[in-house]
Amino acid sequence: MTETTKTHVILLSCGSFNPITKGHIHMFEKAREYLHKTGRFIVIGGIISPVHDSYGKPGLVPSRHRLTMCQLAVQSSDWIRVDPWECYQDTWQTTCSVLEHHRDLMKRVTGCILSNVNSPSTTPVIGQPQNTTSPIYQNSNTANKPTAIKLWGKMSESLGKICCVRPHVERFTFVDENANLGTAMRYEEIELRILLLCGSDLLESFCIPGLWNESDMEVIVGDFGIVVVPRDGVDTERIMNHSSVLRKHKDNIVVVKDDLNHPMSVVSSTKSRLALQHGDGHVVDYLSQPVIDYILQSQLYINASG
Repeated sequence: MTETTKTHVILLSCGSFNPITKGHIHMFEKAREYLHKTGRFIVIGGIISPVHDSYGKPGLVPSRHRLTMCQLAVQSSDWIRVDPWECYQDTWQTTCSVLEHHRDLMKRVTGCILSNVNSPSTTPVIGQPQNTTSPIYQNSNTANKPTAIKLWGKMSESLGKICCVRPHVERFTFVDENANLGTAMRYEEIELRILLLCGSDLLESFCIPGLWNESDMEVIVGDFGIVVVPRDGVDTERIMNHSSVLRKHKDNIVVVKDDLNHPMSVVSSTKSRLALQHGDGHVVDYLSQPVIDYILQSQLYINASG
């Protein structure tokens, strides 16, 4: 498959990020590496979406801190960005709502067709834009086609006009997504999909009766699709067989397989908070130094419980 015929993917990860760990970043990197190895996908970007403060999880620090820590954790990345939309809503948003927001936003900014993980672009979740502006990349010369890097770079530039996150400011810049962006670059020749990136713990939560709205699960797994980076020793096949929705949309679930156990696969926010509370030097194995510095400067988690 050529670059333009492969499915272009944006990985979206939702969660508390309380705090964001090296394990979270490792999950993005492993997912991208594995998807590229399949020969079917090109991962052009990653989005971290921290949960709203009203989520109600014990020990959850305010979103202004979590957004800053996330930005510090990805400041050297050229493909992962932090999005504050979820934090800036009036209340907690479902994972399904966050996916749909980004799907609609990407469609409006890029002019792309965003389709199901398993369906061809002739049956998109979001149809072809109605205006008749010709795609910028309509020349058959492949030298003029957008590469993955060019595409994400242009999208990030456009998205920066909508919601951008930068550290060291009093409040994160946030402009309503209905703002006039002017003429946007159009990439209608590329099929673009947003996939939910998660660990096996989220996959397993789909099997807990009453925890998830079944119609939301249908949209998340059936319409979007998920990429799972499992923890060591987790039997994802067994988990999927315990849920009718997961069984039904099994082809929409990509499980990242890794022959070698990686130390980052056991890193968690809980371990990181405990290490901080106990003054454990192993915290440097869990968190990047800029995040540690910010935590110490802001006195986060040090005396927290849970």
